[in-house]
Amino acid sequence: MVFFLPKVDNCTSFVDFCSLSINLCLENLNMKLHLLDRASAKHSSFTVSMNQSPYFLKVWHHHPELELVVIRKSTGTRFIGDSIEKFEEGEVVLIGRNLPHMWLNDECYFEKNSTLVAEAVVIYFSENFLGDGFLRAPEMRSIANLFERARRGIKFIGLPPKLIDDLENLNGLHGFDKTMGFVNVLNKLSKHSRYRFLSSAGFVDSFKEAENENLDRIYAYIFKNFNTPIRSRDVADVANMNASAFSRFFKRIHQKTFTRYLNEIRIGYACKLLMENKNTVTSVCFESGFNNISNFNRQFKSIVGMSPSDYIKLYA
Repeated sequence: MVFFLPKVDNCTSFVDFCSLSINLCLENLNMKLHLLDRASAKHSSFTVSMNQSPYFLKVWHHHPELELVVIRKSTGTRFIGDSIEKFEEGEVVLIGRNLPHMWLNDECYFEKNSTLVAEAVVIYFSENFLGDGFLRAPEMRSIANLFERARRGIKFIGLPPKLIDDLENLNGLHGFDKTMGFVNVLNKLSKHSRYRFLSSAGFVDSFKEAENENLDRIYAYIFKNFNTPIRSRDVADVANMNASAFSRFFKRIHQKTFTRYLNEIRIGYACKLLMENKNTVTSVCFESGFNNISNFNRQFKSIVGMSPSDYIKLYA
């Protein structure tokens, strides 16, 4: 995975990902990619539903349908492609076809006596939900462009409250009114200029390649051992490759060296420890997998944009 995030969000996102990887066995959370059936019913060209439950589905999955989501209630970590960020109430996200994703609620949602509720309006639809020629019509060019951009996942910023209301109200419409209402929502979203891509272009382009068991073994090994003294050649052995071939392969897939990738994972875990305010900077350095404080400080500043002590003042 390549972390494709704004500088400000890097630590928060690394924190949740590293924390998740460590707790996988404890929570029995399956990070194997699943293909889910999100096809619309025969009597409808798309599906609008109000999902309400104690927490969202804890499954890393994909499906050929696009997914438009409005988070009404709940907080947690959003995994879309190689983007890992916090999510909160009010956000609107469009996920392209077959882009892997998961919404993982905060730990408080899984506590035994929790009364918290995770609530979202979700729309599943295929690109050609109104027919094969739908997107070829000149009037639909901006919507076709929206669907293309959605391949990387889109988070919309500063949507007008009226547009969000229109989106949520689709659940109460039927037939022609529901279809026209949805097309109108898509048209407005396609022309909204404030948005941010979530997953990197490199991840989308390499996703099919990344489905093979070889990379699954690589990721599993890294996330299990990132805070121990692992080397590139150790991971190369797991991948059944020689060291130089593995380095070339890894850099081509992730657009960064294995060392940089490993340091990002370690610094993310360090952020988690610092935010918990339970450890000194020195102990965090060694617990995160670094073997000396000067290298830890240097890597932390390179990845986060500030020193560990400044980070504590800002976020802790």
